Amino acid sequence: MSSPSPALDPATLRVFLVDDHAMFRSGVTSELAGHVAVVGEADDVQPAITAIAESVPDVVLLDVHLPGGGGQAVVAAVKADFPEVRFLALSASDAPEDVIAVIRAGARGYVTKTISGPDLLDAVQRVAAGDAVFSPRLAGFVLDAFAAAPTATNERPSFDPELDQLTTREREVLRLIARGYTYKEIAKELFISVKTVESHVSSVLRKLQLSTRHQLTRWATERRLT
Repeated sequence: MSSPSPALDPATLRVFLVDDHAMFRSGVTSELAGHVAVVGEADDVQPAITAIAESVPDVVLLDVHLPGGGGQAVVAAVKADFPEVRFLALSASDAPEDVIAVIRAGARGYVTKTISGPDLLDAVQRVAAGDAVFSPRLAGFVLDAFAAAPTATNERPSFDPELDQLTTREREVLRLIARGYTYKEIAKELFISVKTVESHVSSVLRKLQLSTRHQLTRWATERRLT
C-alpha cells in the first residue's frame, strides 16, 4: 500500500463535494471538519466541473446521480485537464452499472452513503494517497467488469431498450421498489422526499407503459434489477 506524500498530509488535504442535496453536503462537511479542508461544493454537473477547475482540490467526493447527468461526466471532464485530481464516488446506489461507469471514467473508488464518518475520512485519505477504495462487495463488480471487457474496443455495451430510456435515478427507485421498499423507505435511502419518489414512479410507469407497482416489481425482477 502506498503512503501519503507530504503534499497530501491529512491536515492540509483539500476536498470538494458534489451532491445535489444540501443537507447531505452539510453532514459530510461536519464529519470531515477538522481533518481536511472542504474547499468547495456543487450540486450539479456543470457547476461542479467549473468550480473544481478553479479550486483544483486533492480529492473530489461526488454522487453518481446528479440532475444534469451522471457523476462520471464530472470525472471525465475534469480528468481531461486536471489528471492529478482524484475522485471518490459517494452514493446511495450500489448498482453494478453505476459503480462500473464512474470507475471507467477515472474515479479511484466507490463507497455508499451508509459509510461511517471515520471510514469516509479514511477512504478520502487513502484515495488521496493513490489507493483504490471500495465499499464491501463493490470491488467485485469492477473486477468482473474489467475481466470480461474486450482487450481493445470503444463500443458501448448493449442495454435493454426499455431500461435504457430510464434515468439513473429512476432505475434506482425502481430497484428499491423491486426489493420491497416503501415510498418512505426509498425517500430515506436516497435522501429525497416522498413526493419526489412518487414523481419518479409515475415517470417510470409512463415510460414502461405499466399501471401498477406490482407490474413494476415483476418487470424489474425479470431483468434481475433486484
